[in-house]
Amino acid sequence: MSQFVNDFGQPVGEPLAQWVEPAHPSPEPMDGHFCCLEPLAPERHAEQLYAANALDKDGRGWTYLPYGPFGSFERYYEWLQAMSRNDDPLFFTIIQKSDGRAVGVASYLRVMPASGSIEVGHLHFSEQLKRSPVATEAMFLMMKRAFELGYRRYEWKCDALNAPSCAAAQRLGFSHEGTFRQATVYKGRSRDTAWFSVIDTEWPALSRAFSQWLGPDNFDEFGVQRACLSELTQAALQQWS
Repeated sequence: MSQFVNDFGQPVGEPLAQWVEPAHPSPEPMDGHFCCLEPLAPERHAEQLYAANALDKDGRGWTYLPYGPFGSFERYYEWLQAMSRNDDPLFFTIIQKSDGRAVGVASYLRVMPASGSIEVGHLHFSEQLKRSPVATEAMFLMMKRAFELGYRRYEWKCDALNAPSCAAAQRLGFSHEGTFRQATVYKGRSRDTAWFSVIDTEWPALSRAFSQWLGPDNFDEFGVQRACLSELTQAALQQWS
């Protein structure tokens, strides 16, 4: 039951007198220790992305996306060109700093400044990006920018059957909100969509968890993590609640 009521004694949501509608995210680069995110530029990124994607020999990394795999570089380049012209979804290329190569893409989408809601999606991580600090930091940087802009809600949605994506969301501190049954159709298949979110009041504690995990003291001389991110983010959420 809400603690707020209107003049009729009906429960209503918390007033947001001080909240200001955020700006649409810009394509300005984001810079971290392990990676940087640059606005998608096919002329610069396509060849490296296509080569990185080729490490997925059977194309299973495209199963839960509504497009791909692409049968040729030309088709992939055309798709990147089309995506690079959008501001919703707004695509970024993930560059790993160790060698300066493009290893994946991510985007903001369903950007709704009037309600303070924004989603992260269109994630395609190459095999060398998956399960790496580069991937985690990329997601941290995108979440950080969204909340710094003033968004109240940061969403992650995926096929409910995509177990790795569901697990990744929860590792990153997203809370599972439920499943929309028969939410859409893609690649000739029905999709139930799992919904996850982080809200602004959770962000300060989650930000500290990310900073701790990404810090140099969290990795030994072989690059193996000492603390588990999922444990840090879940502890942060429990502390906040």
